[in-house]
Amino acid sequence: MKVKKTFPKILWLIISSSIFFIILYFALFYYTKKAEKQVYRDSVEQFNNEIYKLLSLESKPIFVAINNDTNWDEFVDFIATKDKVWFDETIGNELEIYDADYLGAYGADKKFIIRTPTPSIKTLDFIPKQSMDLLNKEGIKKFYLKIPEGIVEITGAAIHPSDDPLKNKTNTSGYFFVVRLIDQAFIKNLEHITNSEIQLVEANFKPSDEKNKIASVFQLKDSQDKVIGELLFQRNFEVYFENTTNLLYIIIIAFFVSLLVNLIYTRTLVYYPLDLVRRVLETGNKKAIKLLKESNGEFSYIGNLFEENNNQKLELITAKIKAEESDRLKSSFLANLSHEIRTPMNAINGFTDLILNTDINETEKLEYLNVIEKSGKNLVSIIDDLIEMSKIDSNQIAPNYTLVNLESCVNELYETIKVTIQNKDIEFILIKSSLPAEFNIVTDDIKLKQVIINLLTNAIKFTDVGMVTFGYEIDEKNQLIHFTVRDTGLGIDAEEHKNIFDRFKRVDSDVSIKVGGLGLGLAISKAYVELLGGSISLESKVGEGSTFYFSIPLKYAKMENISVRPINNLEVSKSEDKLILIAEDDNINFLLFQKMMQNKNYQIIRAINGQEAVEICLNNPNIDLVLMDIKMPIMTGFEAIERIQPMRPTLPIIAQTAYSSSEDKAKIEEAGFTDYITKPLNRERLFDLLTTYLEEKSKDEE
Repeated sequence: MKVKKTFPKILWLIISSSIFFIILYFALFYYTKKAEKQVYRDSVEQFNNEIYKLLSLESKPIFVAINNDTNWDEFVDFIATKDKVWFDETIGNELEIYDADYLGAYGADKKFIIRTPTPSIKTLDFIPKQSMDLLNKEGIKKFYLKIPEGIVEITGAAIHPSDDPLKNKTNTSGYFFVVRLIDQAFIKNLEHITNSEIQLVEANFKPSDEKNKIASVFQLKDSQDKVIGELLFQRNFEVYFENTTNLLYIIIIAFFVSLLVNLIYTRTLVYYPLDLVRRVLETGNKKAIKLLKESNGEFSYIGNLFEENNNQKLELITAKIKAEESDRLKSSFLANLSHEIRTPMNAINGFTDLILNTDINETEKLEYLNVIEKSGKNLVSIIDDLIEMSKIDSNQIAPNYTLVNLESCVNELYETIKVTIQNKDIEFILIKSSLPAEFNIVTDDIKLKQVIINLLTNAIKFTDVGMVTFGYEIDEKNQLIHFTVRDTGLGIDAEEHKNIFDRFKRVDSDVSIKVGGLGLGLAISKAYVELLGGSISLESKVGEGSTFYFSIPLKYAKMENISVRPINNLEVSKSEDKLILIAEDDNINFLLFQKMMQNKNYQIIRAINGQEAVEICLNNPNIDLVLMDIKMPIMTGFEAIERIQPMRPTLPIIAQTAYSSSEDKAKIEEAGFTDYITKPLNRERLFDLLTTYLEEKSKDEE
């Protein structure tokens, strides 16, 4: 499937909108520049008109005054008389009226007569004859002339009698000229009138283009219309477009910068994260997920979601693999279980059939019965492990903390197990602690013993020749008790260390197959140690042996010194004329009790349920001991002992039960039973219990 990429579409959207903006921008720019030029032209034209009008207005008083003076009859007479006194007193006093620097009179013959100057003009006669010819035609004329003092403005008029105001009826009597020097004072006055800056420049001067100013050039022409200089008028351009233009430049630069930034950030914030999302969805790339998490905004959140989803998928895959492995292991375990159960059952059924249906001698019969007994014990052991593991899996086991004399506990285990390995060439050693427990500890006595027994049983099982040791050390600093069980047996391959405590895995070897079992002992031990708040570990090398370490919390009880109790080896003795009540609802089990005790001089009576057992005990004070089944109809063994004990507190009541877990044993002890025996019945254990408690009762009676 061809993937249609999003980024080109986003890019096209940005570019198309940018093109539209650029078109609008340049249209605005074009019309702004056009308006600027038009306004500038209009402003220049208006400025020119304003300058010419102002200059005309400024010259008009001179024209009026000179026209009045040159149409004066006395002025005509002066030309003829050349009366200097009259001129000085009348015309010469008008310098201020004309605001002029020079007043001069010429005769009709164009010869100089008189002048009245200011100090700024020293030249005597500088009026050109051509200008006088022009005055004959026009009457009054203004023109400019360059003299040594500079450029001057000259306003001249022909002198005529008063009856010739238009100066066209009579002949010219003479000429009168008003001269103003174009100096700084003149220019300042013009600047004030025109509200502009003025420069006197050479002819054909080209002013520099300044967009923020408008200019007007006034040409200074002589009487022959020749330009001898120019006045440059400049004024600030009020309608100033440069800021607008600069703003437009800034806008377009900002636009392109923004466009570039948008393209970069669109790729960074949109396209790149979308590409990462695509890669994650296609391949589940972990690097892409990490990069997506490092991005900003919603994509970072999406990255977290992908990571969570990926983790969940991995967890599901791991769980699936574990489930498949668990199913495989369980199938293997069940196959092994079937094999382990069928093996003793095959022996029990097979040898029972041989005893019943074949003609065998007493020696063979005894051999077969021993095989049946051993197979039965193996079968019970397998069933006990299965029940215990089932309770562990269903979290039905809780520690039952009691006060434990640790030294006595360890010594008792040592003496008990030592008896069972007399037929093996093994040196069994209890390593004394360098710092024995001085006080009772608080722990679960039954579970602690079971862990040690399981580890020692394994060590003995896989050690044919050599040494098995165990012991403990007190770690006051870390508040722990460290136990060690070491053997010099076969050892365990390093690859199997991680599986050694797994309930569904067993180290398969010729020896493990030979000794049999489900391999649940270590799994149960690990569960018990962890239940007590501790940990367990292993060190082992093939051919050198194994060492199991486990630690439990050190919790002292009352700070009282303790002594180690001696281990009593009980001997079976024969008791006679004792009345025993067997509370048992199952006929076969009752028959088994009878057959086991038929060679003993015990009187036996039976109760088929708990209620009947209570009635017999209360109504028959001669009963010396009760074997009480726990699970019975009408009233259980627990309910029965509650009724019996208040009335006969010294009567030994021994529980007989098919339940064998540590919790069941603890429950039996809490209920007040004197002791217990588990099914299937062990004849030696039964006789030990009978001897012990019947003798104690006899001593109490004595």
